[in-house]
Amino acid sequence: MQKTGLLLFDTASLYFRAFFGVPATLRAADGTAVNAVRGLLDFLARFITEYAPEQVACCWDDAWRPSWRVALIPSYKAHRVAHGEVEIVPDELRLQIPLIRQVLAAAGLAVVGSPDAEADDVIGTLASGVESVRIVTGDRDLFQLVDDDRDCRVLYVGRGVARHEVVDDAWLQAKYAVSARGYVDFAVLRGDPSDGLPGVAGIGEKTAAKLVGEFGSVEQIVAAAQDGRLSPALSRRVSAAIDYLGPAREVVTVRRDLPLGGQQLAVPTAPADPDEFARLSAELNLGSSANRLLAALAAATASD
Repeated sequence: MQKTGLLLFDTASLYFRAFFGVPATLRAADGTAVNAVRGLLDFLARFITEYAPEQVACCWDDAWRPSWRVALIPSYKAHRVAHGEVEIVPDELRLQIPLIRQVLAAAGLAVVGSPDAEADDVIGTLASGVESVRIVTGDRDLFQLVDDDRDCRVLYVGRGVARHEVVDDAWLQAKYAVSARGYVDFAVLRGDPSDGLPGVAGIGEKTAAKLVGEFGSVEQIVAAAQDGRLSPALSRRVSAAIDYLGPAREVVTVRRDLPLGGQQLAVPTAPADPDEFARLSAELNLGSSANRLLAALAAATASD
């Protein structure tokens, strides 16, 4: 068990992973699928047990595709839109999202969101200036929040929850040859098709890392392209992407200034609403998943 000051969950990242990774045969008494609910509870229990936080928050996408990001880069997550601004989500998962909210509320775990903001921005704001933070996510954009001086790490579940990796600056240097400080510029140059960010045509990860390592920022790379410090081919590629680079940097940068107000993030010693938690556990057949979460919360608070 590792002691942690603040444990932040990128909730949607985890319940999507649970939905696709936990058998769909897990059902409530009325036949409703509950694999995402149960899988998420198991994930929360695992990380709370292993990292023994003093505070915890389940961070929420109040806006999965914020209007201000779309205004900057219209292609941002555009491929995930069904009708209007509705995200493409499997029906059996969509039905479970309100159930997840109900279970988390009954358990007493803080669910934190903010208007026109993604969970990433909530995480960035809650983590800002705090010592001893662990961020659980499958989203690489949150690597920019790594800060060795404040002991802020990302617990990256890209290879699975059981095989999660603790991302610090040494990990980033080994994986991408950039630091957390340079990660946003690196990501902007490389692009991310999963978010609808094209990157700079002809510049892949290795070249992006080399440019960030040599010049430090997108602004300095553009300046180098304009004054002849880049090769003619690279200068042409960067110059052709100037209209993309500035807005993309703002889109990729996680906000750290949301007006979240005072949040009660202390790990609950018991469910906030024991009767409701018991009712939901029975009706949704949460079984061992609910028990594991309660045991994790009890262990974390007992270790204070």
